[in-house]
Amino acid sequence: MTQDEIRLAVAADVPAVRDVTDAAYRPFIARIGLVPVPMRADHAADVAAGKVFVTGDPVTGLVVVEARGDHLFLDSIAVHPDTHGRGVGRRLLHFVDAHARGLGLPEVRLYTNALMTENQKIYPRYGYELVERRLDGPYDRLHYRKRLDPTHGEGDRPAGR
Repeated sequence: MTQDEIRLAVAADVPAVRDVTDAAYRPFIARIGLVPVPMRADHAADVAAGKVFVTGDPVTGLVVVEARGDHLFLDSIAVHPDTHGRGVGRRLLHFVDAHARGLGLPEVRLYTNALMTENQKIYPRYGYELVERRLDGPYDRLHYRKRLDPTHGEGDRPAGR
């Protein structure tokens, strides 16, 4: 597998999925005062359910997605901090768009913790619009959506590019 390929995770990837997720989300624990939900996920169950896609050899990034009735839910995106700035996250976000389109779903939805302020800059650059802010137990979440162009048009390109 090349660094650019994204593939469905298999059981042997579970330790790497856990390690990359923990490395990506650990810095936010102090800021939000809670363990981010992706760190508590049942990675083995998500992999077994076909929800996890990975990239890199060894794994450097991943997405956890779930097809829902009218959208693809992007449950988690994680890039190992050692590979920041190499386009891993961008490739994963483009993959999510293509995956949703391949499933015939017209949009992608996600949420992020309001205190993960970096995400408030990243997601809009990739065509996501903020639709609401909502408290979910102890988590203050910003909910985003991205409507997809079914022909792979402008809706799938980062703004300004």
